[in-house]
Amino acid sequence: MTIKKGRFNPRKPLYFVYIAFIVMIKNIASNPQLKKIPTFVAYRAFSKASGFEKKLTYSIVNTASKRGYAAKQPPKLTSETYSYVKRDEKYKKLTTEDIEHFKNILGKKGSLITDEVASDLDFYNEDWMRKYKGQSKLVLKPTTTEQVAQIIKYCNEQNLAVCPQGGNTGLVGGSIPVFDEIILSVSNLNKIRSFDNVSGILKCDAGVILESADEYIKENGNYIFPLDLGAKGSCHVGGVVATNAGGLRLLRYGSLHGSVLGLEVVLPNGEIMNSMHSLRKDNTGYDLKQLFIGSEGTIGIITGVSILCPPRPNAFHVSFLGVESYEMVQKVFQKAKNELGEVLSAFEFMDGKSLQLTKSHITSPEPLEEEYPFYVLIETSGSNAEHDSAKLEAFLSSAFEEELVLDGTVSTNESEAKNLWSWREMIPESSAAGGGVYKYDVSLPLKDLYSLVDAVNEKLEAAGLSSVTDESKPVISAIGYGHVGDGNLHLNVAVRTYTKEVEKCLEPFVYEFVSSKKGSVSAEHGLGFQKKNYIGYSKSEQEIKMIKQLKNIYDPKGILNPYKYV
Repeated sequence: MTIKKGRFNPRKPLYFVYIAFIVMIKNIASNPQLKKIPTFVAYRAFSKASGFEKKLTYSIVNTASKRGYAAKQPPKLTSETYSYVKRDEKYKKLTTEDIEHFKNILGKKGSLITDEVASDLDFYNEDWMRKYKGQSKLVLKPTTTEQVAQIIKYCNEQNLAVCPQGGNTGLVGGSIPVFDEIILSVSNLNKIRSFDNVSGILKCDAGVILESADEYIKENGNYIFPLDLGAKGSCHVGGVVATNAGGLRLLRYGSLHGSVLGLEVVLPNGEIMNSMHSLRKDNTGYDLKQLFIGSEGTIGIITGVSILCPPRPNAFHVSFLGVESYEMVQKVFQKAKNELGEVLSAFEFMDGKSLQLTKSHITSPEPLEEEYPFYVLIETSGSNAEHDSAKLEAFLSSAFEEELVLDGTVSTNESEAKNLWSWREMIPESSAAGGGVYKYDVSLPLKDLYSLVDAVNEKLEAAGLSSVTDESKPVISAIGYGHVGDGNLHLNVAVRTYTKEVEKCLEPFVYEFVSSKKGSVSAEHGLGFQKKNYIGYSKSEQEIKMIKQLKNIYDPKGILNPYKYV
């Protein structure tokens, strides 16, 4: 038989002869002919950046004027779906005088969108999942921090509620107005302010798109942004900080609480807090920036970010493995931590149903020929391709010998690596393609991580709400995938339609289950509107009291992102 390029399976004939042949090759990284040989120790190597210079006033153009929605059906108004939430009459309703005042602030360079053409506001009033829809009559898009400050100062004086918005890629309704709050979009705050290619410190506006920031520091010093998300082509740097997003490589680079060095924030009274320094050490007083990381625009609007970026690895390896159980996923993870160590940059898991749903909505070649109950995606990254490939070879050989892995494939080039990643990154979109999706982003002890998916499927089936084949049922299936490295499970309940019956079956059951395992109801997407009432499942009464006290101190009138968070 012939072993396909990039594939490996030690249980098939010729495996040991094949391994012996591979070991004879001394320099995998520098041998261009090796790509013609079927090998499981193939690698993806990125050349260093060309080094051409760009001015620090480099402006990143946002192209987010259209969105591909996850759900087919148009959303209902949030106020209708959740009729128990009432508009607070303390907030003033927008007048023509207010609009004229904002026009004067924005001038010719800023932009303002009103309800003269209702459809113009849909992009800003609706979330990607089409689960939430606000009724805002005005979108403001300032171009400077000073304009943001003037807008917020006026809104505070006039008791006008404001909904801050970045790339609008959130999953809990945090960036969507509930009623008629003014939407303040930071999409026009989109400039790189500076980048130090010695220290790796990037300073940029909050509206810079994450992928654009990553490309910039790659081209101007060969650095990498310490956060990677499936929504990197749309989400904003300020938005990921405001929600304390975790992403795919938290295992390697840690959370934003560690990498963010400073912030520029417009407070609810219009004052500007500026801590945009480049110091990795500053032990003078409270570390105030930490208050705003994960605050979701409730006590201030982030307008600038200073962040430490690590050097970009020169070589990446991506392997996609099939395993027989979640128990084996854990064993492979333990082994990867011990044997891949410093080069391990991502460890993702997916259940079989995740890939079955994705298969119908993706054109990329399937990673493995056969189906398995669980899959693992492992990424390693380092400075020496030959060294890293040798570590990966030893790890994979041992994993097969110990019967932890049933089958697998390894990328032989960058294109194949992107294809393997696409099977993980397309799961969120694919799970919504049948009509919609209820998303739960939770953290649990590793041993209990997948048990929530089993529990939810059992509950939905017992209620007669779920079936993969019966289209009269509202639910297709609950699926699970996520970041094993930080105990983050993405529970997606794929549905044909959103119904209150399904929601009542899921909530508060999901949160009660998470609480019983000492987990968190939100691992990285925040609380937003969806989880406001469930914070008590993760935080103590004293913690909630202190959060509310902070909100009342900094935003006593409650104008920033009302009806959400706490």
